[in-house]
Amino acid sequence: MNGGVTRAVIFDLDGTLIDSAPDIHAAANTLMARHGFAPFTPAETRSFIGSGVPHFITCCLRERGRAGDAALRAQLIAEFIDLYETAVTLTTVYPGVAGALEVLAAEPYALGLCTNKPQGPARAVLSHLGLDAHFPVVIGGDSLTVRKPDPAPLRAAVAGLGARDVVYVGDSEVDAETAARAGLPFALYTQGYRKGPVGDITHDRAFDDFADLPGIVSEVLA
Repeated sequence: MNGGVTRAVIFDLDGTLIDSAPDIHAAANTLMARHGFAPFTPAETRSFIGSGVPHFITCCLRERGRAGDAALRAQLIAEFIDLYETAVTLTTVYPGVAGALEVLAAEPYALGLCTNKPQGPARAVLSHLGLDAHFPVVIGGDSLTVRKPDPAPLRAAVAGLGARDVVYVGDSEVDAETAARAGLPFALYTQGYRKGPVGDITHDRAFDDFADLPGIVSEVLA
């Protein structure tokens, strides 16, 4: 898969490589309007991000007093995923990401993705933003029967790359727990969607500038 490269960097997607919160907010409010619910603020929907679409929809319904409606939840999950496939126009790449990926690939490190975003929308937004060529392995929230923080998706990404020495890069508590449970070092991007202070999140390194990431990876895997 990676031409004999045994070192790898695996990334989370939303809040790590891309700021997709505006598109997620717009998609959520499209659903809310369709079903007669009040809209959410950007901060509200951002706080729901990180544990996959089912969790996101559960949060939406809980805030609107309909958490117990299983049929509505299933319907909204299906409708949201349908919207999500084309929810790319408001999403941006974080500063420095493209350059960091180029440097890492040239080292060379194999690059992979492990996200709770469904695989279809993940691949769609990667393609839209011109990042897809960097990631031969993409494990999404629907690739397995479990999602992060279960370590199985991250382990599947490692196996798909055929890697031995791996750093996981993410932005949240969920990512930190996933890395810990998989037994991998974790680099925390501090400008993403974490819920609490950096000091409360277990990490090997923290960074706010992607220009620093290649050096961090080299240090961690030294």
